[in-house]
Amino acid sequence: VQLQASGGGLVQPGGSLRLSCVQSSVTFDTLDNYAIGWFRQPPRKEREGVACIPRSDENPYYRYSVKGRFQISRDNAKDTVYLQMNNLKPEDTAVYYCGISVTDCARDDLGFDSWGAGTLVTVSS
Repeated sequence: VQLQASGGGLVQPGGSLRLSCVQSSVTFDTLDNYAIGWFRQPPRKEREGVACIPRSDENPYYRYSVKGRFQISRDNAKDTVYLQMNNLKPEDTAVYYCGISVTDCARDDLGFDSWGAGTLVTVSS
């Protein structure tokens, strides 16, 4: 399974975007078999985990700085994982990627794998 993210763009501070994560090619596998997470790489900074939804869908992980503003969810009928981002801030500017969490969203190591093309989110007035 290889994943790809989409839905990024330019938004003003306080605005919203919804990112989507799908498989980059057709397979017989589906994303509900996996823990899926989002991570981002801000300009000139290291990659950081943002959110992760376990295989059970229970108790998703959120980075402290996005808690209460971002929400991760699945639509199994569409085989898609979403990241709803509200009240965006300039510090959210980054390339966002989705990937499989091989650790099932373990807090000490999200263990991302199988990520593909990212999507650029720019928060600026």
